[in-house]
Amino acid sequence: MKKQKLLVAKIGGNIIEDEKALASFMEDFSKVEGPKILVHGGGKSATHLASKLGVKTEMIDGRRITSAENLNIVIMTYAGLVNKTIVSGLQKYTCNALGLTGADANVILAEKRPVQCIDYGYVGDVVKVNRVTIKAFLDQGITPVFCAVTHDANGQLFNTNADTIASEIASAMSSDYKVSLFYCFELKGVLEDIEDKDSVIEHIDLEKYTELRNADIIADGMLPKLQNCFDALQKNVSKVHIANAEFIKDNNTKHTTLSL
Repeated sequence: MKKQKLLVAKIGGNIIEDEKALASFMEDFSKVEGPKILVHGGGKSATHLASKLGVKTEMIDGRRITSAENLNIVIMTYAGLVNKTIVSGLQKYTCNALGLTGADANVILAEKRPVQCIDYGYVGDVVKVNRVTIKAFLDQGITPVFCAVTHDANGQLFNTNADTIASEIASAMSSDYKVSLFYCFELKGVLEDIEDKDSVIEHIDLEKYTELRNADIIADGMLPKLQNCFDALQKNVSKVHIANAEFIKDNNTKHTTLSL
Protein backbone atom coordinates (compact mmCIF):
# COMPACT_ATOMS: atom_id res chain seq x y z
CA MET A 1 0.00 0.00 0.00
CA LYS A 2 1.25 3.45 -0.93
CA LYS A 3 2.12 5.51 2.15
CA GLN A 4 0.36 8.79 2.82
CA LYS A 5 2.56 11.89 2.79
CA LEU A 6 3.40 13.60 6.08
CA LEU A 7 5.12 16.95 6.55
CA VAL A 8 7.23 17.52 9.65
CA ALA A 9 8.28 21.18 9.83
CA LYS A 10 10.54 22.82 12.38
CA ILE A 11 10.76 26.58 12.94
CA GLY A 12 13.47 28.36 14.86
CA GLY A 13 13.92 31.45 16.98
CA ASN A 14 14.32 34.08 14.27
CA ILE A 15 10.93 33.15 12.80
CA ILE A 16 9.30 32.92 16.22
CA GLU A 17 10.69 36.31 17.30
CA ASP A 18 9.37 38.05 14.16
CA GLU A 19 5.62 38.47 14.68
CA LYS A 20 4.92 39.17 11.01
CA ALA A 21 7.08 36.29 9.74
CA LEU A 22 5.51 33.87 12.23
CA ALA A 23 1.97 34.87 11.25
CA SER A 24 2.82 34.43 7.56
CA PHE A 25 4.38 31.02 8.19
CA MET A 26 1.39 29.82 10.25
CA GLU A 27 -1.01 30.85 7.50
CA ASP A 28 1.01 29.00 4.85
CA PHE A 29 1.56 25.96 7.08
CA SER A 30 -2.19 25.76 7.73
CA LYS A 31 -2.84 25.53 3.99
CA VAL A 32 -0.62 22.46 3.56
CA GLU A 33 -2.94 19.58 2.69
CA GLY A 34 -2.82 16.28 4.51
CA PRO A 35 -1.33 15.37 7.90
CA LYS A 36 1.37 17.62 9.29
CA ILE A 37 3.39 18.16 12.44
CA LEU A 38 5.08 21.33 13.65
CA VAL A 39 8.11 21.45 15.95
CA HIS A 40 9.38 24.72 17.35
CA GLY A 41 12.31 26.01 19.32
CA GLY A 42 12.32 29.23 21.26
CA GLY A 43 15.91 29.62 22.36
CA LYS A 44 16.05 33.34 21.66
CA SER A 45 12.92 33.96 23.73
CA ALA A 46 14.37 31.88 26.56
CA THR A 47 17.65 33.78 26.39
CA HIS A 48 15.82 37.12 26.53
CA LEU A 49 13.82 36.04 29.57
CA ALA A 50 16.93 34.65 31.27
CA SER A 51 18.69 37.98 30.73
CA LYS A 52 15.78 39.87 32.30
CA LEU A 53 15.87 37.53 35.28
CA GLY A 54 19.64 37.81 35.62
CA VAL A 55 20.26 34.16 34.74
CA LYS A 56 23.37 33.42 32.66
CA THR A 57 22.97 31.60 29.34
CA GLU A 58 25.86 29.42 28.18
CA MET A 59 26.17 27.83 24.71
CA ILE A 60 28.76 25.31 23.45
CA ASP A 61 28.88 24.39 19.74
CA GLY A 62 25.37 25.71 19.22
CA ARG A 63 23.89 23.77 22.14
CA ARG A 64 22.51 25.28 25.35
CA ILE A 65 23.88 24.36 28.77
CA THR A 66 20.76 23.91 30.89
CA SER A 67 21.11 24.59 34.61
CA ALA A 68 18.16 24.06 36.95
CA GLU A 69 17.34 27.78 36.68
CA ASN A 70 17.62 27.70 32.91
CA LEU A 71 15.39 24.61 32.74
CA ASN A 72 12.59 26.48 34.51
CA ILE A 73 12.94 29.34 32.03
CA VAL A 74 12.98 26.92 29.07
CA ILE A 75 9.80 25.20 30.26
CA MET A 76 7.99 28.50 30.87
CA THR A 77 9.03 29.87 27.50
CA TYR A 78 8.83 26.84 25.20
CA ALA A 79 5.84 25.00 26.65
CA GLY A 80 4.01 28.15 27.72
CA LEU A 81 4.30 31.41 25.84
CA VAL A 82 5.77 30.21 22.54
CA ASN A 83 3.78 26.99 22.20
CA LYS A 84 0.42 28.52 23.02
CA THR A 85 1.07 31.56 20.83
CA ILE A 86 1.66 29.21 17.89
CA VAL A 87 -1.28 26.93 18.70
CA SER A 88 -3.69 29.86 18.94
CA GLY A 89 -2.25 31.34 15.75
CA LEU A 90 -2.85 28.10 13.85
CA GLN A 91 -6.40 27.92 15.18
CA LYS A 92 -6.94 31.36 13.66
CA TYR A 93 -6.26 29.80 10.27
CA THR A 94 -8.57 26.83 11.01
CA CYS A 95 -5.70 24.41 11.60
CA ASN A 96 -6.80 22.30 14.57
CA ALA A 97 -3.54 22.33 16.52
CA LEU A 98 -2.64 20.65 19.81
CA GLY A 99 0.36 21.91 21.80
CA LEU A 100 2.54 19.21 23.34
CA THR A 101 5.66 18.60 25.38
CA GLY A 102 7.20 15.16 25.31
CA ALA A 103 5.51 14.43 28.66
CA ASP A 104 1.99 14.96 27.29
CA ALA A 105 0.48 11.58 26.43
CA ASN A 106 4.02 10.22 26.96
CA VAL A 107 4.85 11.04 23.34
CA ILE A 108 8.63 11.62 23.67
CA LEU A 109 10.71 9.77 26.23
CA ALA A 110 14.25 10.98 26.90
CA GLU A 111 17.18 10.37 29.22
CA LYS A 112 19.58 12.87 30.72
CA ARG A 113 22.61 13.35 28.52
CA PRO A 114 25.57 11.61 30.19
CA VAL A 115 28.46 13.79 31.29
CA GLN A 116 31.52 13.21 29.13
CA CYS A 117 33.71 16.15 28.14
CA ILE A 118 30.85 18.60 28.76
CA ASP A 119 28.08 18.64 31.36
CA TYR A 120 25.02 19.92 29.49
CA GLY A 121 22.90 19.93 32.64
CA TYR A 122 19.20 19.14 32.28
CA VAL A 123 19.40 18.25 28.60
CA GLY A 124 17.61 15.14 27.40
CA ASP A 125 18.50 12.81 24.54
CA VAL A 126 15.50 11.20 22.87
CA VAL A 127 15.05 7.52 23.65
CA LYS A 128 11.63 6.82 22.13
CA VAL A 129 8.90 8.56 20.16
CA ASN A 130 5.38 7.20 20.64
CA ARG A 131 4.37 7.09 16.99
CA VAL A 132 1.08 5.26 17.71
CA THR A 133 -0.23 8.13 19.84
CA ILE A 134 0.97 10.75 17.37
CA LYS A 135 -0.70 8.87 14.52
CA ALA A 136 -3.93 8.76 16.54
CA PHE A 137 -3.86 12.57 16.73
CA LEU A 138 -3.18 12.83 13.00
CA ASP A 139 -5.99 10.38 12.19
CA GLN A 140 -8.37 12.70 14.05
CA GLY A 141 -7.32 15.65 11.91
CA ILE A 142 -5.29 17.17 14.75
CA THR A 143 -1.96 18.86 14.04
CA PRO A 144 0.51 18.24 16.89
CA VAL A 145 2.72 21.21 17.78
CA PHE A 146 5.76 20.07 19.75
CA CYS A 147 7.97 22.31 21.84
CA ALA A 148 11.54 21.35 22.76
CA VAL A 149 10.73 19.79 26.14
CA THR A 150 10.87 16.04 26.85
CA HIS A 151 10.65 13.84 29.97
CA ASP A 152 12.09 10.67 31.50
CA ALA A 153 8.85 9.06 32.82
CA ASN A 154 10.11 9.67 36.37
CA GLY A 155 8.89 13.24 36.73
CA GLN A 156 11.93 14.98 35.28
CA LEU A 157 11.54 17.36 32.34
CA PHE A 158 14.43 18.09 29.98
CA ASN A 159 15.45 20.71 27.49
CA THR A 160 15.97 18.91 24.17
CA ASN A 161 17.25 20.34 20.91
CA ALA A 162 14.24 21.12 18.69
CA ASP A 163 16.09 20.08 15.52
CA THR A 164 16.70 16.70 17.15
CA ILE A 165 13.05 16.36 18.16
CA ALA A 166 11.97 17.09 14.58
CA SER A 167 14.42 14.52 13.25
CA GLU A 168 13.35 11.87 15.77
CA ILE A 169 9.64 12.44 15.14
CA ALA A 170 10.12 12.34 11.37
CA SER A 171 12.14 9.13 11.69
CA ALA A 172 9.57 7.45 13.95
CA MET A 173 6.67 8.35 11.67
CA SER A 174 8.46 7.09 8.55
CA SER A 175 7.20 3.57 9.17
CA ASP A 176 3.62 4.78 8.64
CA TYR A 177 4.09 7.71 6.25
CA LYS A 178 6.23 9.03 3.43
CA VAL A 179 7.83 11.79 5.50
CA SER A 180 9.31 15.08 4.35
CA LEU A 181 11.29 16.98 6.97
CA PHE A 182 11.57 20.74 6.54
CA TYR A 183 13.85 22.91 8.67
CA CYS A 184 12.57 26.46 8.27
CA PHE A 185 14.68 29.45 9.23
CA GLU A 186 15.33 33.02 8.11
CA LEU A 187 17.90 32.21 5.38
CA LYS A 188 17.27 30.59 1.99
CA GLY A 189 19.32 27.53 2.92
CA VAL A 190 22.86 26.60 3.93
CA LEU A 191 25.15 29.35 2.63
CA GLU A 192 28.60 29.07 1.05
CA ASP A 193 29.31 32.63 2.22
CA ILE A 194 27.41 33.95 5.24
CA GLU A 195 27.82 37.49 3.88
CA ASP A 196 26.09 36.54 0.61
CA LYS A 197 22.49 35.58 1.32
CA ASP A 198 22.08 34.16 -2.20
CA SER A 199 25.08 31.78 -1.98
CA VAL A 200 22.83 28.82 -1.22
CA ILE A 201 24.40 25.36 -1.41
CA GLU A 202 21.55 23.58 -3.16
CA HIS A 203 22.61 20.00 -2.45
CA ILE A 204 24.63 18.53 0.42
CA ASP A 205 25.49 14.86 0.82
CA LEU A 206 27.69 13.30 3.50
CA GLU A 207 30.86 13.84 1.49
CA LYS A 208 30.02 17.51 0.86
CA TYR A 209 29.10 17.94 4.53
CA THR A 210 32.52 16.71 5.64
CA GLU A 211 34.20 19.03 3.15
CA LEU A 212 32.20 22.07 4.31
CA ARG A 213 32.79 21.26 7.96
CA ASN A 214 36.55 20.90 7.47
CA ALA A 215 36.57 24.27 5.72
CA ASP A 216 34.64 25.86 8.63
CA ILE A 217 31.86 26.88 6.24
CA ILE A 218 29.47 24.91 8.43
CA ALA A 219 29.94 25.70 12.12
CA ASP A 220 28.19 26.50 15.40
CA GLY A 221 24.42 25.87 15.38
CA MET A 222 24.43 24.59 11.80
CA LEU A 223 26.54 21.57 12.84
CA PRO A 224 23.89 19.81 14.95
CA LYS A 225 21.18 20.84 12.47
CA LEU A 226 22.88 19.04 9.59
CA GLN A 227 23.73 16.04 11.72
CA ASN A 228 20.03 15.73 12.53
CA CYS A 229 19.24 15.93 8.81
CA PHE A 230 21.50 13.00 8.02
CA ASP A 231 20.25 11.02 11.03
CA ALA A 232 16.71 11.36 9.65
CA LEU A 233 17.74 10.25 6.17
CA GLN A 234 19.52 7.22 7.62
CA LYS A 235 16.26 6.30 9.40
CA ASN A 236 14.16 6.28 6.19
CA VAL A 237 12.85 9.84 6.09
CA SER A 238 12.15 10.45 2.39
CA LYS A 239 13.23 14.06 1.97
CA VAL A 240 15.01 16.67 4.07
CA HIS A 241 15.13 20.37 3.18
CA ILE A 242 16.59 23.48 4.80
CA ALA A 243 15.00 26.67 3.53
CA ASN A 244 13.23 29.88 4.43
CA ALA A 245 9.50 30.15 5.03
CA GLU A 246 8.67 30.68 1.35
CA PHE A 247 9.54 27.03 0.65
CA ILE A 248 6.41 25.77 2.40
CA LYS A 249 4.16 27.30 -0.26
CA ASP A 250 6.57 27.13 -3.22
CA ASN A 251 8.89 24.12 -3.30
CA ASN A 252 10.69 25.60 -6.31
CA THR A 253 12.27 28.42 -4.33
CA LYS A 254 16.02 28.20 -3.89
CA HIS A 255 16.87 25.98 -0.91
CA THR A 256 19.18 23.25 0.37
CA THR A 257 18.27 19.58 -0.10
CA LEU A 258 20.08 16.90 1.89
CA SER A 259 20.88 13.34 0.78
CA LEU A 260 23.13 10.51 1.89
